[in-house]
Amino acid sequence: MNRHLLLLALCQGLFLVNNVTFIAINGLVGLQLAPEGWMATLPVMGYVVGGALAAPLVARTQTHYGRAVSFQIGLAVALGSALLAAYAAQTRSFSLLMLATVVAGYYNANGQLYRFAAAELTRPHWQEKAVSLVLAGGLLGAVVGPNMAAWTRTLLPTPFVAAYLTLALVALLAMGVMALIRFPPAPVRTRHAPQGRPMGEIMRQPVFIVATLGAAIGYGVMNLLMAATPLAMQVMGFEFGATALVLQWHVIGMYAPGFFTGHLIRRFGVLRVMGAGVLLNVLCVAVALSGVALHHFLAALVLLGVGWNFLFTGATTLALQAYRPEEKDRAQAAINFCVFATMAVTSFASGALVTTQGWSWLNYGSMPALVLMALALGWLALRRPAAA
Repeated sequence: MNRHLLLLALCQGLFLVNNVTFIAINGLVGLQLAPEGWMATLPVMGYVVGGALAAPLVARTQTHYGRAVSFQIGLAVALGSALLAAYAAQTRSFSLLMLATVVAGYYNANGQLYRFAAAELTRPHWQEKAVSLVLAGGLLGAVVGPNMAAWTRTLLPTPFVAAYLTLALVALLAMGVMALIRFPPAPVRTRHAPQGRPMGEIMRQPVFIVATLGAAIGYGVMNLLMAATPLAMQVMGFEFGATALVLQWHVIGMYAPGFFTGHLIRRFGVLRVMGAGVLLNVLCVAVALSGVALHHFLAALVLLGVGWNFLFTGATTLALQAYRPEEKDRAQAAINFCVFATMAVTSFASGALVTTQGWSWLNYGSMPALVLMALALGWLALRRPAAA
């Protein structure tokens, strides 16, 4: 435990404030500005796709300039994209809003690396707890993000302009906090310095495959079910207040376990904790299929959030075993690209499935991915009994 780790957890919280608010309001602003109704959620997609496109660029920036400079560049992009989005909302320009959200994806890709940086700010035997603690900082986003969007929505004559301007202030605050963190110096790159293994060799390792699957499937199943929940609850006749309550507890379920997930990994092993994450996701599906009352939605989404935390924290911890220090930027970029790509697919699939096939079939549709994840964990446990 150290001051720099706690400050990074605060930066993670501010990142989630940006993330949750951006996703919460982009669809609503898109609905106001889009030429066609079906295009309303494209700004939400732009944020995810922008992150996927930016992942290789962020990796190169991290390699050449180190953590501190690269993270500050990401925050500068967050500041600029929030101001551009505010201008787009003020001038009612859908194309500018799309550009702002795609550019903001660079910050999204940067913020996804905070959890890996956490492992570098502490001793080796504390790495899983450091990752877990920094992820727990996301609770700030769970509480502040939705409420901030509601508070600032009508502060200015044009709806949501003030919300985007507030996100610019959040980015400035995060830049100040980030400046106080001292990351380990970036390794000096010389002609004779170790360059690491080819990416193909890194990606063929069983531990890398399972870690990437855990991160991608954890986020994919979570995104598939979470994004469809407001639509499903609207069809069932619930008011927005009930939907907001369910989503808020879902995000709390995602990040509150961060205070103890690292301890569970130390006690029971990373594969068992990831397996518990898969089981919680299966229980989420079972609860969702058992009824459509408010308590069914609430319990299912809390289980989904905790299941995501176990899978994603475990996958991040497992990934630390898959690469050497000189390979970390490329390996982490590959993992994050898979996460963003999966989120992009599930964001499209979520709305399409729930509106054409219904809430039940959407939940059934998540099961093949969970079965694949369970098989992958069993496969790695058989290959590496010590890891199990």
